[in-house]
Amino acid sequence: MTEPCDLSAVQARQMIGTKKLSPVELLESCIKRVGEVNHAVNAMVAMDEEAARASAKEAEAAVMRGDLLGALHGLPLGIKDLDSTAGLVTTFGSPMFKDNVPDKDDHHVADLRDAGGIILGKTNTPEFGAGANTRNAVYGATGNPFDPTRSAAGSSGGSGVALAVGMVPLASGSDTGGSLRNPAAFNGIVGFRPSPGLVPNSRRALGWSGLSVLGPMARNTADLALMLSAMAGDEGVDPLAYTLPDVDVRRGMTWDAAVDLSGLRVAVTPDFGFAPTDRHIREVFASRAAALAPLFASAEERTPDCSGADEAFAILRAVSFLAGFNDRVKKDPNCVGPNVRANVEEGWGYSAADVARASVLQTQMYRRWQEFFDSGVDVIISPAMTISPRLWSELYPAEIDGVPTKSYFHWLATAYAATLVGHPAISLPLGVDKAGMPFGLQIVGPRGGDALVVAVAAAIEAAVEGDATLARPVPDLAKLRAAPPISGMPGFLSFD
Repeated sequence: MTEPCDLSAVQARQMIGTKKLSPVELLESCIKRVGEVNHAVNAMVAMDEEAARASAKEAEAAVMRGDLLGALHGLPLGIKDLDSTAGLVTTFGSPMFKDNVPDKDDHHVADLRDAGGIILGKTNTPEFGAGANTRNAVYGATGNPFDPTRSAAGSSGGSGVALAVGMVPLASGSDTGGSLRNPAAFNGIVGFRPSPGLVPNSRRALGWSGLSVLGPMARNTADLALMLSAMAGDEGVDPLAYTLPDVDVRRGMTWDAAVDLSGLRVAVTPDFGFAPTDRHIREVFASRAAALAPLFASAEERTPDCSGADEAFAILRAVSFLAGFNDRVKKDPNCVGPNVRANVEEGWGYSAADVARASVLQTQMYRRWQEFFDSGVDVIISPAMTISPRLWSELYPAEIDGVPTKSYFHWLATAYAATLVGHPAISLPLGVDKAGMPFGLQIVGPRGGDALVVAVAAAIEAAVEGDATLARPVPDLAKLRAAPPISGMPGFLSFD
């Protein structure tokens, strides 16, 4: 018998609306799942069960009264611990904020509540989201549900794991160098990086920079589309969410339209011409691309010109960390962990001329991408990640295939290629790699092609459903229930 927490968000919401499932029953099932497996993976790090239960009872009462119900009515949510939640501790993964209880929600969190979502708890993240290995000195490390000794990626690692094991049907995330797509790939779920401004972001210090975005995570694309419908909108809190006066072109967009894959021209690239992609991942990607090729009008190995991507991303990323942490790190370099400190210290070494050069490189790359899509490409597919999950005790991969990486984020290059140009991108689970760990396919669309990317992912997902090699992998919950606590592993509670 399917547990309520294992229902898709779409199924659960339909059953709630037709009085076949109580929001209280669904919440209790999710709480039970957290209790059963969280010790093994440490995904859900702060909960207010009393407040969640009160919200679920009110949601049930609204159903019984026949009230108009929101898109997410009665659905439990995992909220990334970078997102402020009223009345629920928000630490940002930093000891400086271990007792921080905000008095109001971040804008997008408020939107999720307004749509009827019930916040069950906070999901783990690296300190201030710096890094794609979910570890911090407040809550410790998050383990991969397919092997808790391995990385769950990040920075939305807690959300990715919580979804994979059925703690919640939906979870929030954010993405600069791939933080929605990285954990989706490592944990076998779906993560979508929307175009900058599609989901209004009230916390971005550099409001006009499109590097950092907010977005949805789910177990399948239909659920993700449901969550996105509640997150997308035009709001003045985000200068990139501008539109025509009084015309909301984002909220109410159609996110579940079908697309005919047979009409698509697909560019296939294992590395965008510069990403240090592991041989193992190249081989798995080649097999996935070959399996999918018959679905499309054409699938040719091509890549847009990403010259200057590493330099531009390194500089612009460092600038964003300067905006958020310069004063703190100057005052006390030891107040933050190595990833945050490395970014800030790198930023100190750049000049205004360096920042200008990085912005020019980014703009040039963006324009080359427009020419690439105009040349007869509808979408690009690539590996979402450059490696298979490694031990979380490794702060970041220092080498790939024996070649040293340039920085702690260099291994995310297949993800930050799309970040730099602002194109929408999704990670879709396609079976497991040769090590038995989830493999994520990245689908990148044209400028503004958010709905197309979601539709293509949904069509591929439907095409491979039932295929033992290509369908979404599911963790072994029995193993996780019987697993020892991850907190007992060496190095669990530390920065590095």
